[in-house]
Amino acid sequence: MPLARIDLIEGKSAEYRRTIADVVYDKMIECLGVPEDRFQTITEHKAENFLFDADYLSLYRSENCIFIQLIFLDVASPEQKVAFYKAVVDSLHEKLQVRPEDVFFNLMTVDPPDFSMGKGVGTYVNGVPTDRLDPDSV
Repeated sequence: MPLARIDLIEGKSAEYRRTIADVVYDKMIECLGVPEDRFQTITEHKAENFLFDADYLSLYRSENCIFIQLIFLDVASPEQKVAFYKAVVDSLHEKLQVRPEDVFFNLMTVDPPDFSMGKGVGTYVNGVPTDRLDPDSV
C-alpha cells in the first residue's frame, strides 16, 4: 500500500511514463519488501513549473529529471533503500536511457495509522488490516 508519486516535465509518451511507473512498482516490491498493492500517480509539469537545482552536488541534471517520492510504512533498512535507488536507476537507464543523474528520490515513512484505504477507516490503526472496511469496527 505504498503511495508512489512520479513527477516529470510534460511531453513524454504514455509508454515512457508507464515504464517508469512499472519500474518503480517492481523495484519497490523487490528491494523494499512492500506489499504488492499498486497506488501511483504520475504528474507532468510545464518546464516553468518543474524546478530543480541542475548542478546540486555536481550531478548535472537535465530537463529529463524525474522526481520519485514514496510514502510507505518504515519496513525497509537503509541498505534496502539504497538498493532500491540503484535498481530503479539501473532499470530506467536500461529501458529508457534515463541518465542516472536525472533520477531524484524522496522516501517518506509513516506509521500504520497514517493510512486509510477507503471509507474513512483507519485501516492499520491496530497494526494490521481490518477485516472489513467498516468505520464502526475500528
